[in-house]
Amino acid sequence: METSIDFSKRNPEVGVDKVFYQRLSPYAFKSTPVSKQQLTSIFDAARWSPSCYNDQPWLFITSTEKTHDLFVSLLVEANQAWAKMAPVIGFVVANRHFRHNGSDNAFFQFDSGAAWMAMTLQARQLGLYTHGMGGVKFDQVYGALGIDKSKQQVLSAFVIGEINIEENNKNPNSISPRKALGEIWQEFQG
Repeated sequence: METSIDFSKRNPEVGVDKVFYQRLSPYAFKSTPVSKQQLTSIFDAARWSPSCYNDQPWLFITSTEKTHDLFVSLLVEANQAWAKMAPVIGFVVANRHFRHNGSDNAFFQFDSGAAWMAMTLQARQLGLYTHGMGGVKFDQVYGALGIDKSKQQVLSAFVIGEINIEENNKNPNSISPRKALGEIWQEFQG
């Protein structure tokens, strides 16, 4: 039950929806499967994200029960230790070039980040959590998943699942505070 997660360290401004400040990246997941319907909803939310020229350069590649162990092996050991319990492991991959003319897309990472946030917030709407990871054996991912490095870039890994609150609360970093608003937003006065 989520009522045992203490979000009191977070101090949102008036009007900020709880979907934002009650988002967290847990280190403990239950192995309860995520349904196909839930995954469809999560990735459809990402589909509606904005992107330069509406190119939608992102691709989410997720594990199945059959490929779960392979996906775990593509993470660095520190992430393998906790991520192996999550029922879904995936990678965010992005196309380096625009579809309409083949030129370099300087915004593929930015746009893919927007899609990542959309899928993360949709997961929360379904009572699930995500945790993004940079601790990845990137060179091995390209080979294992048949990704052409000249056309696509593996940006990160992630997990999706139901939080194991009792285990997650043992981690002192489970509810992280945020910088003060003035540290991330400035109004330029000229």
